[in-house]
Amino acid sequence: MTSEALVPRLPSPLEEAADERFARHGVRLLLKRDDLIHPDLVGNKWRKLAPNLRAAAGRPLLTFGGAYSNHLRATAAAGRLLGFPTIGVVRGDELAERPLNPSLARCAADGMRLHFVDRATYRRKSDPEVLAALLDLLAPEAYVVPEGGSNSLAVQGCTELGAELRGQADVVAVACGTGGTLAGLAAGLGPEQRALGVPVLKGGFLGEEIRDLQRAAFGEVRGAWTLDERFHFGGYARLPAELDAFARDFEERHGVGVERLYVAKLLYALVALAEEGAFPAGTRVAAVITGRP
Repeated sequence: MTSEALVPRLPSPLEEAADERFARHGVRLLLKRDDLIHPDLVGNKWRKLAPNLRAAAGRPLLTFGGAYSNHLRATAAAGRLLGFPTIGVVRGDELAERPLNPSLARCAADGMRLHFVDRATYRRKSDPEVLAALLDLLAPEAYVVPEGGSNSLAVQGCTELGAELRGQADVVAVACGTGGTLAGLAAGLGPEQRALGVPVLKGGFLGEEIRDLQRAAFGEVRGAWTLDERFHFGGYARLPAELDAFARDFEERHGVGVERLYVAKLLYALVALAEEGAFPAGTRVAAVITGRP
């Protein structure tokens, strides 16, 4: 993976955001601008994909996602930039997704082959028989990356995010889909720091998945981390008017675009937690900005 087109901006900037909703509690809000790492492979997508792209060594890459998956978009962009085939197995009915939404249309424009499967099949995508059938149909030689890009290589890649924040914050918070970023972030932080995950899906299953990812990557559970599962707003891709209004207000206050599926829920959660007194006075809270609108 040597293309100049994929040179990242690392470490990503850390910026203070003066916000009275935090300041009146004696808390400092910092923004870890992973959205500025690369114009096409934004934020945690770069950190998770880069080690997998090296392992793929130019083979076709097959991965999974929903109709609005940022991971699919990043994978398709990497394929375009590096010149290798990409295949996206998409959850849903192809007819229902036509015409393609902007996210899937961008994938297709970047050369990704889209293959739609019904939801029952998608739920079984990790079963050896289902995966073997997909590979046989689409690309037997493909390198497989799981949904959201979260595997042991991705988790190891995200430890660098924690390392970049050592000594810079007391609490580092990130929105969670599959949990890979939090798993690596927590392992990379210093012993005096803790990581906070804000799941964007409801279900209560993510804690064990993060522990499993850490065991696969490091052989053990590492770092101090917790989840606050109250801020999913009904589930993935749910954007009620209250959350959209919050995101627009944050953009006006700070001049930073707020991605709605993940980052808006993270920032909303941090404001709510500050109001609840969850952070002692003097706490430096870093929010990882993992995507752009």
